[in-house]
Amino acid sequence: MKKSLPFLILLLGVVYLVSTLAPPANKTEFDLGGFARLPVLVDGRIKPLDTVARTSLLVLQGRQRFVAPNGASLQPVEWLLDVFFNPAVADDYQHFLIENPEVLALFSREQGNQKRFSFNELRGGLSELERQMRLADPVDESVRTPFQREVAKLYQRVVLYQRLQASVNLADSPDFFADLQRFQNQLPAGIAAVRAKKAGQPYNEQDYKAVMDFASRFQFMSESGYLLLIPPLGGNADINAWRKPGDALMDSFRRGEVDLDVLVYAAFGRAWRLKQPRDFNDGVKAYGTQLARQFTPQLHKCNAEAIFNQAQPFYSSMVLYVLAFLLAVISWLKWPEVLQRSAFWLLGLAFVGATAGIITRMWLEGRPPVTNLYSSAVFVGWVAVALCLVLDRLYKNAIGTVAGGMIGFGTLLIAHHLSLSGDTMEMMRAVLDSNFWLATHVVVITMGYGSTFLAGFLAIIYISRGTLTKSLTKETADALTRMVYGIVCFATLFSLVGTVLGGIWADQSWGRFWGWDPKENGALIIVLWNAIILHCRWGGLVKQRGLMMLAVFGNIVTSWSWFGVNMLGVGLHSYGFMQAAFYWLIAFVASQVLIIGLAALPRDRWRSFQTQSA
Repeated sequence: MKKSLPFLILLLGVVYLVSTLAPPANKTEFDLGGFARLPVLVDGRIKPLDTVARTSLLVLQGRQRFVAPNGASLQPVEWLLDVFFNPAVADDYQHFLIENPEVLALFSREQGNQKRFSFNELRGGLSELERQMRLADPVDESVRTPFQREVAKLYQRVVLYQRLQASVNLADSPDFFADLQRFQNQLPAGIAAVRAKKAGQPYNEQDYKAVMDFASRFQFMSESGYLLLIPPLGGNADINAWRKPGDALMDSFRRGEVDLDVLVYAAFGRAWRLKQPRDFNDGVKAYGTQLARQFTPQLHKCNAEAIFNQAQPFYSSMVLYVLAFLLAVISWLKWPEVLQRSAFWLLGLAFVGATAGIITRMWLEGRPPVTNLYSSAVFVGWVAVALCLVLDRLYKNAIGTVAGGMIGFGTLLIAHHLSLSGDTMEMMRAVLDSNFWLATHVVVITMGYGSTFLAGFLAIIYISRGTLTKSLTKETADALTRMVYGIVCFATLFSLVGTVLGGIWADQSWGRFWGWDPKENGALIIVLWNAIILHCRWGGLVKQRGLMMLAVFGNIVTSWSWFGVNMLGVGLHSYGFMQAAFYWLIAFVASQVLIIGLAALPRDRWRSFQTQSA
């Protein structure tokens, strides 16, 4: 039984991963999957409506899962359909996350168990929210009060929700499709009346007013809408040719007819609102066939992205990383050979899942693996886990698996919190728009981050086992020392090469190789610190314990370069100040200082063997 346990655990892990690829159970007769895969241009890239729904929910409520007031669990695209086409229902959905009691007071509410609120519940205080936002807007984000920051967050969420509603529907229209049909019938006479008035000729006042009323309503859709749902005419591949439905309707006055794609979405809305699944499904199928004639590559990517969203490979890998970590730790207590092999295979399976996720993102974006802070968190963990698999293959003591599970889970957890700001496959900033340098400098420097963190976490395992347990034998300590030393050598090489490549890129972009920018300084500090560790070891200044303490401090150095200068609003590489990131960074640094202090305890306080030397 024990011999077959690793195979059984691996099989269960494979079944779990494969099960995530299965489409969600459709509890309605509507073809939700077909609608979710329809393409839309937003934030500079073509993506499926499924991604719009999921990222919008993340921004509004901090999670993709949505539960309706009646307790029913809705798919993200179901929620989006109601936001688009059934605003009376969507306005009662509690999807606005508010956790600040002062912000709740703007709406005459007190902090209780409820954290999410509907648009109707907030409607009475929106004018006060807008006034508070006008007061907070001139204040730099880094010095805003917690109240002002939460006001800004809620205001952005409300604006996003209203822009989604205005994207495909007229706010005051009970039947958008019928309104468009009426507009189509009135359009020729209305255009004639407008031309006649401009020419100073007699015109029909009723026709003129009717068409101008539609023009003002369409203009509101154009200005307030968020999504570019209308593909270019004639299959134009230029993404700049995609239009908002409001823009397409404004263009009706020039073309003399309503855009058919807008009518299609209006028909979707009517079928959804009136609960006519046959009409909805027929429309989705026909429209998908029409788009496939001109936008086949884009549809393939939208289909793949919808599957990727549903599978959530990084979440699945997080689960497997935790299980691998637990099995590896337990293996130090019981059944070492069997559980170590089980944990190793499970870690490898989690690595395969994360690799599949990274490759899919690369294909969807057409970019190297690291393009922003989110993808850097994913890749840092991926590099560390890859090295851990090699270490465990060499040493076969489960230490690599423990470190891999811990770092893999931690980095993906960081990535999850970074994803709450919206789409993680965003367009590149102009200065970063270079696949060559993204594939060289950024990838290499990120591998330096991952390996430096790995050395630090291996050192944490050494310190924890030496001070908190009696499991740190001389053999284990020697193995950990060799691991840390080897990984520091690897980290030094990649950090140095990545920093030099970054300087060459900076010379091409800004005309100087080095400018003492905070990010450049952070990269240099990582190189110098890893070099200090190696020189201290070579010169005999430190032995095992000293090496581990220096490696743990490397976590502090790397976290500052990775997050500190990126998220705290300093330098050319800043992505903007984030208060939450600042506090978590300080907490992480404090934890590393405590671990170093733990390692500095006198040797007689260590519970395991007494051969460590400073």
